[in-house]
Amino acid sequence: MAQDTTPDQPNVLVVLTDQQRWDTVGAYGSPMDLTPALDDVAADGTRFEAAVTPQPLCGPARSCLQTGQYATESGCWKNGIPLPDDADHLLARRFADAGYRTGYVGKWHLADTVEEPVPAGRRAGYRDWKAADVLEFTSHPYDGTVYDEDGDPVELDGYRVDALTDLMVSALESTAEPFFRVLSHLEPHHQNDMETFVAPDGYAERHRHNPWIPPDLRDRPGDWYEELPDYYGICERIDESFGRLLGALEREGIAEDTVVVFASDHGCHFRTRPGEYKRSCHESSVRVPLVFCGPGIESDQVVESPVSLLDLPPTLLDLAGIDVPDEMQGHSLVPELTGRDGRPDGASERPDAAFVQISESQTGRALRTDRWKYAVAAPSEHGWQGGLDEPASDVYVERHLYDLRADPAERVNLVSRPEYAAVREGLRERLLARIETVEGERPDVVPFAEPGFREY
Repeated sequence: MAQDTTPDQPNVLVVLTDQQRWDTVGAYGSPMDLTPALDDVAADGTRFEAAVTPQPLCGPARSCLQTGQYATESGCWKNGIPLPDDADHLLARRFADAGYRTGYVGKWHLADTVEEPVPAGRRAGYRDWKAADVLEFTSHPYDGTVYDEDGDPVELDGYRVDALTDLMVSALESTAEPFFRVLSHLEPHHQNDMETFVAPDGYAERHRHNPWIPPDLRDRPGDWYEELPDYYGICERIDESFGRLLGALEREGIAEDTVVVFASDHGCHFRTRPGEYKRSCHESSVRVPLVFCGPGIESDQVVESPVSLLDLPPTLLDLAGIDVPDEMQGHSLVPELTGRDGRPDGASERPDAAFVQISESQTGRALRTDRWKYAVAAPSEHGWQGGLDEPASDVYVERHLYDLRADPAERVNLVSRPEYAAVREGLRERLLARIETVEGERPDVVPFAEPGFREY
């Protein structure tokens, strides 16, 4: 269906995956050839080399993408906390107020209705709706249910990635006005009640023999040995479905009028780090793919400096010519995407390091610069299992320091090395400044080597 759009009011389509590592994508250096469609989009648009989630956990990360706020600001700092729905700065509401048709398909994880339909008052301004709150509880890889605008069940037909893509294709074929739509896959997240990753039939077998093992996983414990073939097969099928979406845009004659964004909420380290899949400061947990293409976006461009997924909401509004509300804590990436500010490097006013809040496994904070990863955590013997269930702490202990240039796989923790004391001190001050800016508090940070830490 033809649409009336203008260069200042493009369509916007966001494809969000769950728990997808950046290095599954060919454009980021994967040798597996899993993502030819996304690789083509990266060549036609802009790829952010060091995109970092502000919270490596499903619900909090998604709250950041709907609010443009850190999870402690919105209140959604752990899973199971519903997104406040009475705010004018919510992303879909801003698009709707500007005349956009809004729609959402897939996993929501922001209503705390779990297996029950998400009521209209907990959809953050999305009008068209084919989603479930915690999709892994209402579906399996080959069967399940989402719910429509009226709360009626919609049965998923076929592999879940394909079924959700079909729902979005149908929406694209029936929308006349400028749209803002989100397709939120559960994959490649593991199926919780099965405790495993499930590729479509026949896809894991393609990668069973001699799959590429990312350097951070090699020789480590965890379940990567068993799970990587399915994980890779899922990523391959996601890319095929992404290609179908791009084809639908072409058939409808709206590809040139549509900004397309591909991202993931957080990564996956296959239980090699804190014994689970995410909830840590490590690259495999916080670093994600982030690719843009569409009208006005530079082609075949790579932005090397760190950016935060918190920057995505203000960027989408800015690309659509919609004022970015003051409540959003992210920064528009439009200068990087378009170079419109005239500076040769396309730099914006955003911070030069990504700030990460970590919850549930720990109460932690981290800073990711172009070279360093520095992370602290509240002292606790057992993390969340020991009752540490707070959004923030008034004291943190240094836990991790990595030199990402020398050690991109983060295999050597430098936090206790005396020769890096000056580096730690500088990063400590930078992290404290970010905590104070974001959270309005300036906690104490205890150096790793001080007495009192090792008992933990």
